[in-house]
Amino acid sequence: MARNSFFGPIDPAREAGYVDPPSRKGFFTDTSVCIGCKACEVACKEWNLVPDEGYDLLGMSFDNTGALGANTWRHVAFVEQPAGGRAGGDRATVNLGMPAVRSPGGPGSDVGASDGGSARVGASDGGSARVGASDGGPTRVGGSDGERPDFRWLMSSDVCKHCTHAACLDVCPTGSLFRTEFGTVVVQPDICNGCGYCVPACPYGVIERRKGPEGARNVGVAQKCTLCYDRLGAGMEPACAKACPTDSIQFGDVDELRERARARAETLRGAGVSEARLYGDDPNDGVGGAGAFFLLLDEPEVYGLPPDPVVTTRDLPHMFNRATTAAVALFLGAAAVFVGKR
Repeated sequence: MARNSFFGPIDPAREAGYVDPPSRKGFFTDTSVCIGCKACEVACKEWNLVPDEGYDLLGMSFDNTGALGANTWRHVAFVEQPAGGRAGGDRATVNLGMPAVRSPGGPGSDVGASDGGSARVGASDGGSARVGASDGGPTRVGGSDGERPDFRWLMSSDVCKHCTHAACLDVCPTGSLFRTEFGTVVVQPDICNGCGYCVPACPYGVIERRKGPEGARNVGVAQKCTLCYDRLGAGMEPACAKACPTDSIQFGDVDELRERARARAETLRGAGVSEARLYGDDPNDGVGGAGAFFLLLDEPEVYGLPPDPVVTTRDLPHMFNRATTAAVALFLGAAAVFVGKR
């Protein structure tokens, strides 16, 4: 086993033993153009036969799935953020080029203005109530023109990160989890014994054992995104990326996606979106870079992502070495005491 097998930048497929693997595949999710349509969730469920759980609203958001899990391999987060975000400061409205449609009504009753401005609904006091701003800024409700918006939507389609260093794979005792030739991590449900070691090992809380519903397949075993391994083998893109209407989910070679993501982040920052940042793209981070990474418009915690994830098996070699050293020292000490008594 290589000295850096649990940390640092590596080619995960070659590390797993593939002699001449294809380019590593992954996702780049651009949250700045996610519209929260959940087409990715539906496509994922349909292609992978992932059962639904009733789609009940949570009572705290328009989201109806809540988080990634055994029955939700793709999850679109809906974050309703007050004006100014967590810091409470002002946030300028920036045109991100989102498509919109002008309603047949006149000024003051525009919905989804196609001129790059805000969508207006029912202005009665010389101002406007704005819903669904198409300029890429916050969604506005109430207030007059020029007034600070009340809130904005942050939407992001989350998924398994297919880490370069995957702790779930490291701790699996049966070989159910394996690294594919595309550098992704896949669960083999017919080999999984349901031990659950992989569940706490994941630094993102992605993987989970399926508990139901009644009649569902693979109940009791670990479940997560496979990056549509069967489709990749047939030269097709994953179902979620195929279904995304805005190209928020982009599939391809990880190296090329990282370049594309950095260019997009620079474009947004140059346009005034100072909060734009990449998450999971750095090969020198705590998981060696993720196979699925994101462009975010706020801190990772806002989206429910850990700010500094670290592969939970990273320190295993050091722990083993120290335990071995302690055991040898204890043995030598005991031997010395025994010889001294003789």
